[in-house]
Amino acid sequence: EPSGIRGIHCRFGMRGITAESHYDGSRNTIVQLGGLRRWILFHPNQCDNLYLYPNDHPSGRHTSIDLSAPVEDNLSKFPKFGKLVGNEVILQPGDMLFIPTHWFHHIISLNLNYQCNTRSGRDVTPYLQDVQKCGFD
Repeated sequence: EPSGIRGIHCRFGMRGITAESHYDGSRNTIVQLGGLRRWILFHPNQCDNLYLYPNDHPSGRHTSIDLSAPVEDNLSKFPKFGKLVGNEVILQPGDMLFIPTHWFHHIISLNLNYQCNTRSGRDVTPYLQDVQKCGFD
């Protein structure tokens, strides 16, 4: 969808920099150019287990769970945390990752790294129904 392309964005990260779990309202294609980034991906049907901030909150679309905290801390604050199902990948230089619209992702820089990504429009998919159940669109 050429009209949905939003340019190419390059990001640099240092060890320990984290992007808290959230979803984007468009497709996202990432290319890792240097260093390592750990990605934890969650299907949109996990939104109820992610304890999202409300849609009108400044951090809407983001989880209130601190995924870097000890498991016991999260289980005591967020009982559904134990049901959360995700996938993990570590991107290395030359790797590419495609993230469909509405998929949640949590990113951790493992060392000095850089990546470029582009967003290319919004999918109208069954995933929209999953996030709508949690009050998002």
